[in-house]
Amino acid sequence: MNPAQISSLLKEIMQRIVDSTPESGGINLADANFTPERPKNRAHGDWAFNIAMQFAKKLGTNPRELAGAITAELVKNEGIAKAEIAGPGFINITLEAAAAGTVVSAVLAAGDSYGTSEILAGRRINMEFVSANPTGPLHLGHTRWAALGDSLARVLRAAGAAVVSEYYINDAGEQMRKFGRSVRAAALRLPTPEDGYPGEYIGELGAVVNTAVLDFAQLAEADQLAQATEIAYQQQLSEIKDSLKRFNVNFDVWFSERTMHSSENGEPNAIATALSRLREQGHVYDADGAVWVRTTDFGDDKDRVYQRSNGIYTYFAADAAYYLSKTDRGSDIKIYLLGADHHGYVGRLKAISGAAGEDPEKNIIALIGQLVNLNGARLSKRAGNIVELNDLLEWLGCDALRYWLARYPADSPLSLDGEKLRSRTNDNPVFYVQYAHARTQSVARNAATVGLTRADFMPELLTHETESNLLGKLQEYPLVVAAAAQLYEPHRVARYLEELTAAYHRWYDNCRVLPQGDEAPSALHATRLCLNDATSQVIRNGLNLIGVSAPERM
Repeated sequence: MNPAQISSLLKEIMQRIVDSTPESGGINLADANFTPERPKNRAHGDWAFNIAMQFAKKLGTNPRELAGAITAELVKNEGIAKAEIAGPGFINITLEAAAAGTVVSAVLAAGDSYGTSEILAGRRINMEFVSANPTGPLHLGHTRWAALGDSLARVLRAAGAAVVSEYYINDAGEQMRKFGRSVRAAALRLPTPEDGYPGEYIGELGAVVNTAVLDFAQLAEADQLAQATEIAYQQQLSEIKDSLKRFNVNFDVWFSERTMHSSENGEPNAIATALSRLREQGHVYDADGAVWVRTTDFGDDKDRVYQRSNGIYTYFAADAAYYLSKTDRGSDIKIYLLGADHHGYVGRLKAISGAAGEDPEKNIIALIGQLVNLNGARLSKRAGNIVELNDLLEWLGCDALRYWLARYPADSPLSLDGEKLRSRTNDNPVFYVQYAHARTQSVARNAATVGLTRADFMPELLTHETESNLLGKLQEYPLVVAAAAQLYEPHRVARYLEELTAAYHRWYDNCRVLPQGDEAPSALHATRLCLNDATSQVIRNGLNLIGVSAPERM
């Protein structure tokens, strides 16, 4: 019996009580919280509910009296060993061993899909993250958003949402022009422009330009700048994609900003079209020769210029057109992962949403993150005064970096110890969890060697205290994934894995899976092997949600 089944049973019981209470006035249970919690003290049972305290007053009774009526019905059901009242009206439920052990069968039957749900089914989410300028390598500041963003996308999909992960390529504007001037100077062996980009990588890009365009020095200056910008841009974007692929981060969409500035067959470009749409909504006005959007109607601190008096569109204009593009492509929820210095950007996003006729409180979710620093990380000789992602991957590896970045809330400042990330001890959470998975696989291999099969699975034999704890942890996994998705907090999965791992190691130390010596394999051995396999599956599923591998040997 899993938490969902217990919740469903409890809801049925409550509905019968409501229906049999004339003074209830037909209470609607649809919005009630029937989600169970784990008691802090496992001696108090397997699951706890506070439903009696939610509805006692509405039913004209007190919580303990209502809890008594509920528990009397609960114990009539197969699989529930006892149901007790605690404190002001909490209900603690203890399952029979066989009922608790059925989670093993559920895990093994579901396999990779165990923990998934449909709680966010119907949600169409566009999630934009990283979106670094294609003018240099990805660095430490980008790694946290890459790890968290990709993990969150995986968690949301596991909860049934349709998610598009998107990288916005800032390939238009002054930064690209400065980038092009820097690379042109490097290709011609001229001094770096005063406002140019530093770093050896600019020289490398200049060499790429000279290889691609053999007569580069003979071109007109405008052609040199155009060629240098485009070739270097494509090369740098390719490197960014490669770095992210090595970091196990893949985007569904790479959206180019400059596509919004271009038009075909004389049609207005996306930015001009967006302006017309906003004007139709009644939030655009003209003043001082410029075109403005009245964003103060939606909580912004000032109205925003969309088009300057000289006809040039602003950055705000591109942001607005991009937002509408996400809507046009079917996303009703837009998630943005933003740095700590982007608080002011949130107001503009919400204003764009409101001006477009959407609900800023429902259609926009902005997650503000804090910076991360890593002790022992070396600045990149190639890229100048940054810690480059490629160097971090060489030093720490993808798994350690992704796990540590995923196990903390986005809004908490993060300082990591590089040597701890590299250590192969139980003090290193990623090693601790991965080692547990490797151990489960080792047990399975050894079982095959001694001829132990899984045919005689008898969940009622799982009566040891550590087995009860481990089974409880396996039951929690779908709840953890659901909460991580609903709260946009993928770190909950990593922390859960550490708790599951601890429960597994305690069980492994106390309950022998394999027969010893000449001992004949028994139903208990087979049942414990199934529990071992179920734990292995859940660890693997959880690690996959945060983009970390589950090694079979360590």
